[in-house]
Amino acid sequence: MHSVLMISLILSVLSGIANGYSDPLSCSGICTNAHDPSLVRRDDGIYFRFSTGGKVAVHTAPSIQGPWTYNGAALPNGSKINKTGNQDLWAPDVAKVESTYYLYYSVGSFGSQDSAIGVATSMTMDVGSWTDLGSTGVESVAGSKYNAIDGNLQSANAKLYMNFGSFWSDLFQVEMTAAPTKMAEAVTSATQIAFVPTPPQAQEAAFGYQYGDYHYLFFSVGSCCRYDLGMPSAGDEYKIQACRSTSVSGPFVDKSGKSCLQGGGTTVLESHDWVYGPGGQGIIGVPELGPVLYYQYVDTRIGYSDDQKQFGVNKLDFSGGWPSV
Repeated sequence: MHSVLMISLILSVLSGIANGYSDPLSCSGICTNAHDPSLVRRDDGIYFRFSTGGKVAVHTAPSIQGPWTYNGAALPNGSKINKTGNQDLWAPDVAKVESTYYLYYSVGSFGSQDSAIGVATSMTMDVGSWTDLGSTGVESVAGSKYNAIDGNLQSANAKLYMNFGSFWSDLFQVEMTAAPTKMAEAVTSATQIAFVPTPPQAQEAAFGYQYGDYHYLFFSVGSCCRYDLGMPSAGDEYKIQACRSTSVSGPFVDKSGKSCLQGGGTTVLESHDWVYGPGGQGIIGVPELGPVLYYQYVDTRIGYSDDQKQFGVNKLDFSGGWPSV
């Protein structure tokens, strides 16, 4: 086991070194408890970090680099959605629409399509202020063409869209209502926006971001979790990729022109140095830094278990037309 882990790690690190990725910015305070992070800067300058586990863990800090303090659970009573996993909420995504904050979360169980994306609202994001509204209607069952987890709200052309999906034909998009608690169309008519045609179709965690004339679709590919129980082959661990389009709904292509529906994806960040398996990403504008990529990763100097995942931040450079760190 240890020899396999070491060989996989060395090969992954050598690939990252060859691409010259920058190390994450320094982080202080509680920089663990960072699985599937979602980051929002409130108008008073306080940063809120939401993450998988603990019924959506909430951390706050005066700076994106900390010091981060644990505040409690956003949804201490879990979700009212009647599905397995409604007390173990995944993959939060928080967005402000007008004066209201919307917290999207996933309900499901590992390796199952019996899933749903729920929503809660708050005016402040403070712990104790969230009201669970239950399902958005984005749901799936065994045999659906998608897996209804990893929701991400995106605004474009005066409309709101939800990107979602994980494995099972990968990434989809559906239009939401103006107050984005429900779909504006049937989820069965969702547009497929990215797909890896070769098994196991390991693509998830869509995040849409507009910069200049392009809509960039960021996503994670590979094996995300449980590295302490077994290491994936070198290069099969989590990494962050992107495609782009002039339309919010695609068609998306990577830097080489390959369609995102045919396995296209330009790598933005992968394992390098002591950073292993970065993914579950998002992008936020920071006044003193500009666009910033944030994500989870394993620090190989610390440990590989999911509860040791670290919060990573890198400045994002779009000067070449494609995001780089």
